[in-house]
Amino acid sequence: MAAKPLQQEIKKKQPFEWPEQEAILNILRTGDQFQNRFGRLFRQYGLTSSQYNVLRILRGEGRPMPCLEIAERMIQVVPAITGLIDRLELQELVARNRATDDRRVVYIELTPKAVRVLGDLDGPVQDLNRTLIGHLTARELKELSHLLEKARQGMPEET
Repeated sequence: MAAKPLQQEIKKKQPFEWPEQEAILNILRTGDQFQNRFGRLFRQYGLTSSQYNVLRILRGEGRPMPCLEIAERMIQVVPAITGLIDRLELQELVARNRATDDRRVVYIELTPKAVRVLGDLDGPVQDLNRTLIGHLTARELKELSHLLEKARQGMPEET
């Protein structure tokens, strides 16, 4: 089955003014659809995408981490990482521990409950990845990643 062009998909009467506009709108539409699907999955486990991202970062690092370091690694920019950690702590998915050498630094670590939740999510997340883009070849996936990284590389720094 051939992919439907975005212009047809959104019933846009006139062609896009610029190829950059069409590409950006394609990225936004695709990202929104992916985010909605992942959001539904994470809600089944009482999580948001950002909360899941925090838990994955901590599991991947394999050690407690300071809040600011977690925030730097997030996929989506989160303006209030402290509030996000607060909600995870209320769900008993993370614990806070103050550094002994510098009491201003707070380390966040996974709880055993979080490790179980992440383990339960591993299969469904992989299945959803395959459902969403498993029809692309390994070469196409690599090229897609390369092009998206190249697009981000060309972005001017925010001031």
